[in-house]
Amino acid sequence: MREQYRKSAKSDEPFVWGASTSAYQIEGAATADGRGPSIWDTYCRQKGKIANGDTGDIACDHYHRYVEDVALLRDLGVNAYRFSISWPRLLPRGRGKLNPLGATFYDRLIDELLAAGIEPWICLYHWDLPQALDDEGGWPHRDSVGWFADYATLVGHRYGDRVKRFATFNEPGVFSLFGYAFGWQAPGLTDRQAFLRSVHHVNLAHGAAVDALRGAVRDAKIGVIHNLQPCHAASDKPEDQAAAATLDLYWNRAFPDPQMLGYYPERLADELAPYTLPGDLAAMSRPIDWFGLNHYSPIYARADQTGVLGFAWAGPPPDLPHSGVGWHVQPEAFRDTLIAVSERYRLPVYVTENGTGGKDAPDAQGRVADGDRIAYLDAYIGAMQEARARGADIRGYFVWSLLDNFEWGSGYRDRFGLVYVDYSTLRRIPKDSYHWYAAHIASDAAARATDPHTPPKP
Repeated sequence: MREQYRKSAKSDEPFVWGASTSAYQIEGAATADGRGPSIWDTYCRQKGKIANGDTGDIACDHYHRYVEDVALLRDLGVNAYRFSISWPRLLPRGRGKLNPLGATFYDRLIDELLAAGIEPWICLYHWDLPQALDDEGGWPHRDSVGWFADYATLVGHRYGDRVKRFATFNEPGVFSLFGYAFGWQAPGLTDRQAFLRSVHHVNLAHGAAVDALRGAVRDAKIGVIHNLQPCHAASDKPEDQAAAATLDLYWNRAFPDPQMLGYYPERLADELAPYTLPGDLAAMSRPIDWFGLNHYSPIYARADQTGVLGFAWAGPPPDLPHSGVGWHVQPEAFRDTLIAVSERYRLPVYVTENGTGGKDAPDAQGRVADGDRIAYLDAYIGAMQEARARGADIRGYFVWSLLDNFEWGSGYRDRFGLVYVDYSTLRRIPKDSYHWYAAHIASDAAARATDPHTPPKP
């Protein structure tokens, strides 16, 4: 990493400024060079699941335009880039023979990043389970633990000579809850038992992947990425308060607690007892090196006894500040979450996703003026600095996202990128926020040159 970046107050490592993406959301090339289908390819073809009937078939066509996108990262000034590997691009059926053309794509991407002075951070799983493995039972099946460990071993051996930063999963609390209990994301189930089995097996798969990567990659720095957000009740009613507590259990505690503390919260332990075997907790709580935190806003719940888990999602009160996609904007919640995570799990924290969405569009001169995003990033990076000042061990910040992209259920309707993507031509247009973030990183580097011991600029 570039030496001009400021070091963490608790480490000799430079502070990391980065950007994040994920494979299904930007790569496109859904059937190119032997890639197999994922559960998201299947889910997108179910009528009414995705806004406007959108799919990730083309997305940003990053698969063919990665050189242009790495140049955008270089000009942005980031010193790290977090991306995910498409499991079905490497293993079209989820296991078995490696697809050499798919594997070579990531070789080229990694080499391009390194040539630009940008450290690659690999996330093994950002929600795109191979459809062939879902057909065999997917995450509700205990065999998924071994499938994932084998995949992790393959990735480690293939790329570990050049990549040392690995995350096992991105947001297991999200894809398990939305994919198996609410039916809002792939594979689209509303099945309590499938949800509970998935929670346990993903935790086991995390532990198995940590061990696999340790065996495959010398000097690996391994973490996992969780989306942690305060959970609030939609009202003061006792049943809504209970709903918020349940959401907090599944969203914020079901994965990081067993993975890092070695136990499930009491209520969840009882629910998972039928699927838990002797030694499981030790197998899932393997030592890791860092905690990846994704955070956007507080979230809300209300009671709903007709729901699979006894609660329903709720929107924030209308009188609160909102982002362009309707999420509650509250920087102090970000600050407090960072402090709590640092204190609870005692690991270096990297903010692996933070940003905001809107309906951005170029003006008549071709400029994309996204002042709301700049204000959001300024406030949230400032809140991160407040958390560091209060002792939180925060070592990096990755903005979500480099590019506008396929945003899951909202398709291409909502834009989170620093770079505008014209989906009809695939032209990239850096937004005002891109230039703001570049200036922020450059200013931070200048301050580092003057005083190496000061914290990152808010």
